[in-house]
Amino acid sequence: MIFHRLAFLALFSSLTVTLYAAPLVAIDVGHHLTDSGALSARGRSEFEFNREFAGVLAGAVTARGLAVREVNFDGSVRLLAERPKLAGKADFFIAIHHDSISEQYLSFWDWDGSEASYTEAKRGFGLFVSANSPDLATSLRCASSIGSQLRRAGFIPTPWHGRKHLAADAENGVWYYDNLVVLYRTKLPAVLFEAGVIKHREEELELRDPQRQALMADAVARGIAGCLFVREKSVQE
Repeated sequence: MIFHRLAFLALFSSLTVTLYAAPLVAIDVGHHLTDSGALSARGRSEFEFNREFAGVLAGAVTARGLAVREVNFDGSVRLLAERPKLAGKADFFIAIHHDSISEQYLSFWDWDGSEASYTEAKRGFGLFVSANSPDLATSLRCASSIGSQLRRAGFIPTPWHGRKHLAADAENGVWYYDNLVVLYRTKLPAVLFEAGVIKHREEELELRDPQRQALMADAVARGIAGCLFVREKSVQE
């Protein structure tokens, strides 16, 4: 009798963990050590911006009651198709990037004794989803939730992407970008987040400010949590 009771308690405990496990968020650091992406107005690589913000975001996501799976935090993952695989059975995938701009919109200035490029034409955040996503509905819902929370925190989406991309939710800075490998080569709802424009001299400094990073990361984490906890509730019902 005692054995059966212990077995029942073990089974109940296992089911409880399964039912109430926190949603798992895979956070991917865009680019890698041998392809570090764009350079900022002051010559810092996009990968460095991506990795720094991803670390702040991981803490904010955890603080919101979700679990985190780190993808490419060490910069060793070169193949884009490997990123979704490393996310495993996560509930959501977010790729962290920082934006640049086409050469025709660049100007030049002297930075630390060298010529560097910058822009004043574009600034602000952006979110991308792929229409080829295997879970487009959740991808869109989470992207809009993130964008809405960012706007509530005082961040402004750039309208620049409307030049090349169809709007999914322009008010909240969400656009379709169908051919991004990390968004469609996955079984997960997935979003690519451009935190800001590192070629913009003022925004570059803002993007490096720890307090601003924490505020932005908390807004993104709130958006993800709001989306995933609503999804978990609907699935359980």
